[in-house]
Amino acid sequence: MRKTVIEMMRERGVTLEDMAELVVELQKDYVPLTHDIAIENLHKVLQKREVQNAILTGIQLDKLAENNLIEEPLLSIIKRDDSLYGIDEIMALSITNIYGSIGFTNFGYLDKLKPGIIGKINAHEHGQVNTFLDDLVSGIIAAACSRIAHSFEDPGDDE
Repeated sequence: MRKTVIEMMRERGVTLEDMAELVVELQKDYVPLTHDIAIENLHKVLQKREVQNAILTGIQLDKLAENNLIEEPLLSIIKRDDSLYGIDEIMALSITNIYGSIGFTNFGYLDKLKPGIIGKINAHEHGQVNTFLDDLVSGIIAAACSRIAHSFEDPGDDE
């Protein structure tokens, strides 16, 4: 299933390499990190069944909206990525919760500033609806950063 969701994201314009760039960027002041370590942590996040289910659901909803296969008024809400909708963020927050509360701050930062690939998919170019995808990608990146933070050994910790 992990390979399937990675391929689904790639088909929508998102690669692991794109996400790894943001993981490295977010962690650069805290943890010495290579691109390969970022990719490894993204794979670990994507191995979780609840993450896979969120991605499958979100991408499917985006595709249904693109093809006008959702009834109004929900169709218009999803297509315009209405700021008061919030269900897209809730799905993404289910991903950030996997590795603790630290993921909330990273998700909030990514959701607000939309750096890198997140801004690109949020632009909804060529009629593509990415209402769920931009938040899911932010959630995956935030969870990978949290996983790294939790696995980083603090030299001041004597336990």
